[in-house]
Amino acid sequence: MVFKFNISEKSGKSFKLEADSEAIIDKKLHDKIEGKDISEDLEGYEFEITGASDKSGFTAVKEVEGIGKKKVLLSYGKGMHRRPKREGKKKQSNPTPKGLRLRKTVRANTITNDFTQINLKVLKDGSKKLAEVFPDQNKAPEAAEESQ
Repeated sequence: MVFKFNISEKSGKSFKLEADSEAIIDKKLHDKIEGKDISEDLEGYEFEITGASDKSGFTAVKEVEGIGKKKVLLSYGKGMHRRPKREGKKKQSNPTPKGLRLRKTVRANTITNDFTQINLKVLKDGSKKLAEVFPDQNKAPEAAEESQ
């Protein structure tokens, strides 16, 4: 299964990588993984899994154990952002009613083949910088247009 990795570093830059990695299956959110498990170019790096989403777009939630989709009662935060549909488009003084909780479908915290996107945070840098590993990403917009 090919995963889309979003790798972010402390400076705020993020890099995208598509790789087929069997080593990441059965890991949980906030586990640490080695860079060489993802790609040979990332030798020496250490990453933390900060988030993930599956092929249907459901996000993984750290508090939900196991695998698969589950319906969970959520307050505002990860997995629940807007007012419910039944409130319509009417104007409100408070767009997020206090104490509102809804049952939403989310993914459990264990990575399986159903996931497509995995977000990673750099914990330990390797010998090469990420900008050197991914030279075509994070260029200035003008420079990217000139190269095409």
